[in-house]
Amino acid sequence: MVQGTTSDAGKSTVVAALCRLLHRQGVHVVPMKPQNMALNSAVTIDGGEIGRAQALQAIAAGLPAHTDMNPVLLKPSSDTGAQVIIHGKVRADMDARDYHQYKTVAMGAVLESYGRLQQQYDAIIVEGAGSPAEVNLRDRDIANMGFAEAVDCLVILVADIDRGGVFAHFIGTLACLSETEQQRIIGFVINRFRGDIRLLEPGLEWLEKKTGKPVLAVLPYLHGLQLDAEDAIQSSQGVAGKFRIIVPAIPRISNHTDFDALRAHPDVDLQFIGPDRTIPPADLIILPGSKNTRADLAFLQAQGWHMVLEKHLRYGGKVIGICGGYQMLGQVISDPHGVEGAAGDSDGLGLLDITTELTREKRLQQVSGVCAFGDAPVQAQVEGYEIHMGITYASNDTLPVFTINGEDEGARSPDDLIMGSYLHGLFDHPDACAALLTWAGLRSDTRVDLAALREQSLDRVADACAPLLAALQKL
Repeated sequence: MVQGTTSDAGKSTVVAALCRLLHRQGVHVVPMKPQNMALNSAVTIDGGEIGRAQALQAIAAGLPAHTDMNPVLLKPSSDTGAQVIIHGKVRADMDARDYHQYKTVAMGAVLESYGRLQQQYDAIIVEGAGSPAEVNLRDRDIANMGFAEAVDCLVILVADIDRGGVFAHFIGTLACLSETEQQRIIGFVINRFRGDIRLLEPGLEWLEKKTGKPVLAVLPYLHGLQLDAEDAIQSSQGVAGKFRIIVPAIPRISNHTDFDALRAHPDVDLQFIGPDRTIPPADLIILPGSKNTRADLAFLQAQGWHMVLEKHLRYGGKVIGICGGYQMLGQVISDPHGVEGAAGDSDGLGLLDITTELTREKRLQQVSGVCAFGDAPVQAQVEGYEIHMGITYASNDTLPVFTINGEDEGARSPDDLIMGSYLHGLFDHPDACAALLTWAGLRSDTRVDLAALREQSLDRVADACAPLLAALQKL
């Protein structure tokens, strides 16, 4: 099991790297994260939903994503509440206190998945969540040491030296653990190191002498990786192009991995604009997915961003709405069952002639088809997935965006300035990405193959982690 001294210490990447290395060796390996809290998710081969990081780790292991890889997924809908997903399906919406009581049930689901994986695979690489040193969360813990103790697995502890204080992170984490939990940790991994390793060596010697545990590896800081983020928005892009795309960073933004292909495009300057910031002039504005569409719509309007959208369109700019962003573009969002809070209706932005009714049932589906716009002789291919609770009705005045299994999907305005779709990952296929950017006004011969970039990055992190696997296999 890979645990971390903090969130974003590099646990997900280390697990992916170990899965790729073992897969290269012919080991039938599978990733697992008992409990994940994230708004970036993926649709699995068995029709469920798991965290995006586990889908990436599955790719590293040469496997299709399956719900047993992430049996408990929490998708926050507010500061104190979340949608609880067990084995890929929505179980309930709970506040933090109710979920704490529910953890004994959730642990049963976790152990069921672990048992099935044990029967099918040679090795399981498990990822922890956050830090095991969160003493307020130790009771009924299913994400870190609670799981490790239950299944009796060894643990390596990862810390991010780029943040600073790496030795304090290790020592402080150990101090917060019980004696048996401390014994379970077989060594340390220092992540994101850059500089002269000789200057670090005295600290490594001190740490090993202080704890009696080895430093298994010092991993380098790798620039330019194209790997799906578990949750935090990855704002860095490297060299940005001249075609500006703006994504409003609404509070419950979901599946912002939709924009990874755009961030990798050398002709694109993609920017996330957060609260209390003015949206600058742009060629394309994209409204992202949301875990709480009505609340995020109210936030967008309170920021005055709706007026920016209207001005942007008056000057001929293009707008795309994805999933919740698609719903926001319409006339009304109706929530008769109180799916997102109090039952009622919210006026949409009124930019597309569509209406949406939120439903209790979540649609989870991997899809493929072709683009229904543009004047190319051959329609561009598109691949993606749907994760939404709602049905959208488009008027006869709108035009389709995609054709999926012979059916129209999404809606475009008659003037062809606005489009909305439920498809996540709509930019991932090189053909669809090129077609959508051409529709938005970019003239470029560059094609971005996100899958190929992801594979290259997985191989890079695997190569960097080869000394870690070698050290582990010697223990």
